Parts: sequence; C-alpha cells; structure tokens
Amino acid sequence: MDISNRGVDDEAKLADRNYIRWDAEGVEKIAENEDKDIQAVADMINVIQKAQFNNHRHCFSGTHARTQGIIKGKLVVHHDLPKHLKQSIFDHGAEYPVVCRYSSEPGDPGLDDRIPQPRGFAMKLFNVEGDFLPGGAGVPTQDIEFNSTPALDLADAKTTREIIDLRIKYGNNQPELYRHLEARPDTDLQKFRDSVRNTHLESTRQYSQTAFRFGDHVAKYCLVPNSATQKKLYEETVKPDADPSDILSRWLQSFHHDHDAEYLLQFQLLENLTEQPVEYAGKVWDPEKYPWQTVATLVVPKQDSFDWEMKNFWEDYIRVDPWHGLKTLQPLGGPNRLRRVVYPASSALRRKMNAREEVNVKSLAEVP
Repeated sequence: MDISNRGVDDEAKLADRNYIRWDAEGVEKIAENEDKDIQAVADMINVIQKAQFNNHRHCFSGTHARTQGIIKGKLVVHHDLPKHLKQSIFDHGAEYPVVCRYSSEPGDPGLDDRIPQPRGFAMKLFNVEGDFLPGGAGVPTQDIEFNSTPALDLADAKTTREIIDLRIKYGNNQPELYRHLEARPDTDLQKFRDSVRNTHLESTRQYSQTAFRFGDHVAKYCLVPNSATQKKLYEETVKPDADPSDILSRWLQSFHHDHDAEYLLQFQLLENLTEQPVEYAGKVWDPEKYPWQTVATLVVPKQDSFDWEMKNFWEDYIRVDPWHGLKTLQPLGGPNRLRRVVYPASSALRRKMNAREEVNVKSLAEVP
C-alpha cells in the first residue's frame, strides 16, 4: 500500500497516528547469549568466504557476492513532506549524490542468474551532514541496503547461527537441507528464498527487512520501481532453458543503457510492537494496516551499469554498512546488532586475503 498519491485527508490521518518513539521501552530487547551467537555467525561467514576463495582464488563478501551492476544518480528528498515524515536527512527538500550496487544475495560470486534467489540493492549517499554513528565518524555518507524479500529469513542472531550452520553443512545437497528446514517451525520462511520471482532487477521492489531509527520514530523502508518501463519489465521472468547464466546483468545493462530509472523511497512507521516486531525480522509489517509513505525519489540517468573498473573497485575496496551513517538513522534490533560485528569481520578477511585496504569514499568523484 503506497499512499504517495492519496489526498490531503489521508495524509492528515497518517500524521495523527500514534507512532512509537525509537527510544521507547521495549523497542529493543537483547536476547540471552546474543553476543555468542553473533560471534559464531561472524566466524561462519569467514568459513564461507574461505570456501569461495578456494573456488575463485579471490575473496568476496560473505553475502551479496555477485555484482549485477553499479549505477550513479541522485536521491531527491521531497520538499513538501508532512511533519511526521520530516525526520533526519528528510527534514527538508534536498538532493544527495548516490552510487548504488545491484547484487545477488548468496555468497557465491559465480551463482547462475537462472537460479531464483533473493537479490540485493545498496546505496551510498554523499554530502550527508549531522551527528554520525561511531562506525561512520569522519565519512560524510549514509549507507542504505535492501533485499528483494520483505521478511528476513535470518530473523535474529540465534536463527542466523542455526541457518548458516545448515547451509554450510548441506548447501550442496538441497534434499538434505530441506529435510532439516522442514523440521523447523519457520520452514516456509526459510524455503521462500528458493521460489522468489526471477525477473528484471530494475523492476524488483527492494526492502530493508529490518527496522531503523527514523528521527523520532522507528521504520522499515523500501524502494519501489516507478517508471512505466520498469513496471512493464516486471512481467518478464527468466527462462532457465533459454536464457544465459548472466541474463540479469545483461537485462540490467540493456535497460540502463536505453532508459532513465526512477525509484520511490518509502518508509513504514512503527505503531504496534506486537504486530511490528523490531527484534524479529522474519515477520512482515502489514502494509494495509501500516502504510508505506513516500519521502524521496531516486533518479538514475542513462548509463553503463556494468563498468569493470567500478565493479572491481567496489568489490575490492568499498564496504556498505548500515552502521556507517547518522545516529538519527541508527540500525535497530538483533539482526542489525549482528551486522555491526559480522560486516567488519567479513570485510577484514576480504582485505587480508586480497591484500587490499578498505577505502571509505567521501564523494561521488572518488568512485571510478
């Protein structure tokens, strides 16, 4: 449900709703042994990276290893937002230069595009001003990442530890993996990734999956393809018996070469902790009860989306991390506390094995 084109009465009703503050009691509650689960996950992600190194003789990130394309554009914050949406960098009309990466979620950079799997999208905003989280101090950027599934199967630290362990043991034996997944109460959530719609990346809606501080409030966010061409291309799906193994990158490159792209950035605000849990990311917040509200537009001009220099620069030097950004957009909940440990550990191994230094780019001009 998108309310961006609704009338004044609807906006007024949304402005008067009881949104929960980000620092309210019960928003975050650290689970028992979470720190141990998180460290175990960090260690397992490194195991996955080392296994992929043995295959490719190059170390990639533990997830979202396959780059499908990288683009540059601008995020335009709407100037006429209602008061409850004027939060953080969205408190006034503005434009932010941005570089974005399309990816496939698994840790195998050679994954065949014809295999249905969740897809990712990451944005790095530049010229950001404000009070930064410790991880992003000194770098005027805001990192934002998305996934094509609205619910996160790695829903909390304990679940993540259990599922990553199963994938390491049985990832090459799907019947055996499914036997273990089907013994779990969250079977449908865990198996959903293998049945996602395999379509054009530029036409795929993307979700934060987890919750974040949104100024005074708490929210999830999503990115919605908005041009007529993007919407039309969503009707086409990959043909496993006819399309090449890199079909998604080819489609993406063809689209961005011939068309401008536009996405709506929308937020879904927290109102009910029972129906909208922050600590467990495996539950979708009902968009009919808690509508998506548009705050900005991502505008991308025609360009080559698969530049080899930019691809290699991103994979070898750049890290996108939701903990690189403003305190007013702080990641919340267990899955995000996990990322605070796992992402630096994954990046550190990648730099060590590839003999590279991480580069915190501070402007779009520093990106090839």
